[in-house]
Order: sequence, then C-alpha cells, then structure tokens
Amino acid sequence: MKTIPEFSKILLDWFEESQRTLPWRGQTDPYKIWISEIILQQTRVNQGWNYYLRLIERFPDVKTLAEAPLQEVLKVWQGLGYYSRARNLHTAAQQILDNHQGIFPKNYLDIRKLKGIGDYTAAAISSMAFQLPYPAVDGNVLRVITRIFGIYEDISQSVTVKTITQLCEKMIDKENPGNFNQALMEFGAIHCTPKKPKCDTCPFGTYCIALEQEHQTIIPLKLLKIKIKERYFHYFIFLKEHKTIIEQRIENDIWKNLYQFPLIETETPCQKIDKTLITKSGFGKMNPVFLKETKHKLTHQHLTIRFYVVNDYFPEFKNNWFSVSVEDLENYPFPVVLGGIVGKIG
Repeated sequence: MKTIPEFSKILLDWFEESQRTLPWRGQTDPYKIWISEIILQQTRVNQGWNYYLRLIERFPDVKTLAEAPLQEVLKVWQGLGYYSRARNLHTAAQQILDNHQGIFPKNYLDIRKLKGIGDYTAAAISSMAFQLPYPAVDGNVLRVITRIFGIYEDISQSVTVKTITQLCEKMIDKENPGNFNQALMEFGAIHCTPKKPKCDTCPFGTYCIALEQEHQTIIPLKLLKIKIKERYFHYFIFLKEHKTIIEQRIENDIWKNLYQFPLIETETPCQKIDKTLITKSGFGKMNPVFLKETKHKLTHQHLTIRFYVVNDYFPEFKNNWFSVSVEDLENYPFPVVLGGIVGKIG
C-alpha cells in the first residue's frame, strides 16, 4: 500500500494549529503520560480531565501509587467506571517499584510487560516520553487511516490492525514520533470524527479515498457485533441504629474490590420481590420497601437495578457482610450506579 508524500508534515502542521489545550499535552513524564492514557482508554476527555488532575495530585509518582491501599485508589477513581483500569494501575506501579527500582522503564518491551498496558499504550508512552518510533494505533487512528487510504477490511480483526500499524510505521516521523502519534489521535478525535467529519477543511482532502468515494459513513468497517447481556439487580439497604450492611465484591468482574449493599440477582425482570426468593437468599423474613429503579448501560451488559429499604432489621450475616455507620459509607468505593443512593443515606 502506497503512503502519502509528506503525510507526517501535513499532519504535524495541522496539529500545531488545531490541537486542544489539555493538562497532559506536551508532557514528557512517562508516569503522567501513562495515567492520562489509561484514563482515556474508556473515557471522554472532558470527563477524564478532572480525574487526571485528582489522581496526579493524590498519587504524584509511582512510589506513592504503589504504596497506597487499593481501596484508596479505587475511591479516587470512583465514577470513571471500568475499574479494572484502576486495579491494573495499582498493580503496574507495584511492578515498577519491585522490578525497576521505582523508575518507569524506558524500553518498549519492558513497558509492554506492565499490567494493563497493551500495544497502543506502550507505543504512546514510549513515543511521547522517550521519542521511540512506535505508532500508537487506537480507534481514532484506525478511523483516520482506513478512510484516507480506503481500507475496507474489518477493523475488529487483528490482521487489519496489523496492516494499519505497519502503514503507520512507514509514515511516522522518526524525529518526532510523540507528536506524530498525538497528532494522529487528535485528528481523529476532533476532525475526522465518527459522525460529521470536517471533510470540507481536511488537509488530506485531495488524498482521501473515503471522501472521493463518499464512503465516510461506511469506513471504517466493523462487522463484529457486541452481544448484550441483560441483568437484573435488587439491592437491599438495611438500616438499623444508624448502621447499614455492605459487602465487597470478590467476583472477577468490572466491579471487583468495590463495595455494594446486599444483592439478589434475578434472571428475568421482577417488579416485586417474592418472599420465597428472599427466604432462599438467606435474607430472612423482612418487609422491604421499594425505593427506586434505575438502568445502567455497560459495553456488554445492560443493568436494571432496583433498590429497597429495610428499616430496623438486620438479617443473619453472611461471611462477606459487615456493618458500617451510614456516615462512614463515603469512605468506601462504590460503583457509580450506587453513588447517588450512598450520598442520600450518608
């Protein structure tokens, strides 16, 4: 596949004029670049901005992050979602402390070995912090390259990602790979957007095959459909003598290590909790009062969540339950879907 003459110059010229001002922009500290890239994996810039500042303020370096309790890291992360990112950050910081004397590794392969760091993040860190010529290929880059070069292969396939990565390797600015990667990602984020790309002012307009063929809405192709699972959660807020019951999730899922109220999950929608179901769940003979229902959409799951209050009653405790005063609830990291309820109770 042919490359575009002066692709890098065109891109970097656009970047110099059009880039956004961001708190991590121009950063060369690998630790801060790492924090920003992990946040932006599943989070929009406007949402991640304050979290980045908060994390850097509380954990200014690898050592501080590695030595902090996981519960505290999760609490600072609370609200960003996809909590495995926070758990992986904590583990990777400990790896750096144990295996690299607390100094962020400068080698791409060593960076790639850290927990939670894949090809894209390793390339982003190594290029921006150490000027190593590794292309960082994310969703924005896939969209830009497939449109400009008319690549009609499925971007959910690894072979397509490999093809695009190899093309970027040919075009990356060897003297300024960090800015090249940032520019290409930025171009996809604010110019060659998924919907309504700014084709009229595109610096690659004379080269872009998608524009020529009027296929901007077709490219990139993504044929793999995500299967959505419907789940139904019923949370019980037990209140007695200004205390309540919470538990820590230990299942290996997106909310692992976070806290919640005692839960019954049903396989089908359930407008009214049956007393038989309550008894089988070991909650005892209680009279829950329905509080509210909310829905929460995740990438692979749609959750229907119902909350109930049980006043002046504690059931027999299960192994992973413990009571806390309602004032102390704010000290525990909860999934965002429980945050509003926790605030009202506490």
